[in-house]
Amino acid sequence: MNTDATTHPILQARGLSKLFGHVQALVDADLDLYPGEVLAIVGDNGAGKSTLIKCLSGAHIPDAGQILVDGQPAHIRSPHDAQALGIATVYQDLALVDQRDVATNLCMGREPVGRFGLVDRKALIRQADATLARLNAHIPSVNTPVAVLSGGQRQAVAIGRALAQGGRVIIMDEPAAALGVRESAQVLELILGLRTQALGVAVISHNLQHVFAIADRIQVMRGGRCVGIRRRQETTGEEIVRMITGADELVAGAVV
Repeated sequence: MNTDATTHPILQARGLSKLFGHVQALVDADLDLYPGEVLAIVGDNGAGKSTLIKCLSGAHIPDAGQILVDGQPAHIRSPHDAQALGIATVYQDLALVDQRDVATNLCMGREPVGRFGLVDRKALIRQADATLARLNAHIPSVNTPVAVLSGGQRQAVAIGRALAQGGRVIIMDEPAAALGVRESAQVLELILGLRTQALGVAVISHNLQHVFAIADRIQVMRGGRCVGIRRRQETTGEEIVRMITGADELVAGAVV
């Protein structure tokens, strides 16, 4: 992953703030996401991680600050606005329709239609197969009902749908949560595959083992603020934990 002067961020946030009642959920938060990188966003509960990605995805409208896509100001007031700019978000609930098959879930809302306005099933299957091939996802058949898929396969379908929506930026909220070891490994491989396609990938995770397996950079949130960013190769799990908890600041304060 290259973030030198010749590479420009695909997505940026500058000074984002969000207030919910008397709770300041986000305070002057910044973010830079480059094509071909995985950025992990970590922090304790209530650190502002989810609020930040919801502002980027159009689920929340920030009270202050600016979002830029390809260096240009972006006016994101809804998830539709974000999708039109190539920002796709995969939340923990995945929002899949269990009663429908994989192909329908992958192309939902963008189903190809024939001359009489009916869904062209053959074209639908071709599109679904192409999406899964691009993702290198292992799913028995696009005709399989989503309800019978494993947790890892369901996550693959949700990620595939984000790709099919034209996502250049893929944001994921705890993509391996509640998955077993094998399925978690499969999901992490899917995420690394997205990076090779020059997509920008932002991942919220509480699992530092997963973070260190996939992230190029790690952004730490605490109290609604970004308190630090580290390249994976230049940090340790211990340092990230200290940043999450504020332990370094407590020690510095005690010494003074």
